[in-house]
Amino acid sequence: MNRQKGIALVITGAVFWGIGGTVAKKLFQQYQIDVDWLVTTRLLLAGFLLLTVQFFRKDRSQILGVWKTRKTAIPLLIFGLIGMLAVQYTYMASIQHGNAAVATLLQYLAPVIIIVYLIIRKQTIVTRNDLLTVSLALVGCFFLLTNGSISQLSVPTPAIVWGVLSGFALAFYTLYAIPLLKQYDSLVIVGWAMMIGGLALSFIHPPWQLDTRGLTLEAYLYLFFVIIFGTMIAFWFYIESLQSLAPKESSLLGSIEPLAAVLTTVFWLKESFGIFQWIGTACIIGMIVLLALNKEPFSKAKSEVSISY
Repeated sequence: MNRQKGIALVITGAVFWGIGGTVAKKLFQQYQIDVDWLVTTRLLLAGFLLLTVQFFRKDRSQILGVWKTRKTAIPLLIFGLIGMLAVQYTYMASIQHGNAAVATLLQYLAPVIIIVYLIIRKQTIVTRNDLLTVSLALVGCFFLLTNGSISQLSVPTPAIVWGVLSGFALAFYTLYAIPLLKQYDSLVIVGWAMMIGGLALSFIHPPWQLDTRGLTLEAYLYLFFVIIFGTMIAFWFYIESLQSLAPKESSLLGSIEPLAAVLTTVFWLKESFGIFQWIGTACIIGMIVLLALNKEPFSKAKSEVSISY
C-alpha cells in the first residue's frame, strides 16, 4: 500500500508540474499577467506554504536553524537568488514567449549540461550512456526547435534563449543544492530559497501591484492552480513519494511532467506540434528515462534536488 501511495503521489505531482506551466501560458496569453508578478507571487506563497508544512509535520527547529551559521546562511542566499529565482524566472519567461511544452523540454537539458560540466572538470569519465544521453538531447532539441526544417525555427527565438538559460540555471541549482540538502530537510531549503527569490523580485515587481480589472473568476482559479497545485503541492507530493520509493523510481515516474506539458499545450491550448517535434519530444523523454535508470551516483543526486521547478 505504501508503494502504491508513493507511485500515486509522484505521478500526481509530475502531472501538476506539467499542467502548471500550461496554465501559466494561459494567464500570459489571455489575461496578460506579468511574468515578473507571477514569479514573485508564486515563489512567496509556495515558499511560505512549504515552510508551514515543515513547521507542523517535521523538525521545526531547522526552519531557523539554517540561518544560525554563515556556512549555511550564505550558501542558502546564493541558492535562493542564483538558483531558485533564476530557474523559476527563465522557465516562466520561456513559457511567456513560447509555450509550456518547449520550455519544459528545454529545461530538461540540465542533466546533459551537468554531465558535460563534470566531464570538463574531470569528475567523471565519458561512458556509453553519456554519449547516448547527449545524442538524444541534441537530436531531440533539433527536431523540437526546427520541426525538421533547417531553414527556419518553429519556436520564437526568445523562447529558445530563455529555455536554454533555464537549463543552465537548473544545472547550477541541482549541483549547488547538494551540500545544503545533506544537512537540512528539502522542505526547509527549497521553502526558504523560494522566499528569498520572491523577496528579491518584489523590489522589481511588488506582488500587490496587479491590475485586477481584467481578471475573471476563471483567471483567479488559474492563478490558484499555478501557485498551489503547480508549485507547492507538486513539490510536496514528490517529497512524500521518496518515503516509499527509491529516488531512481521517483525520478523515472517524474518524466511524466514534460509529457503532461506537451499534451496540455497541444490539446488544451490548441498549439500546433509537427511530426518532427513529436519525434524530438520522444527523444528528450527517452533521455530523461535513460538518466533515471542510470545507477551512477549523479543520478541519485539529481533526482533528490531537481524537484521543485
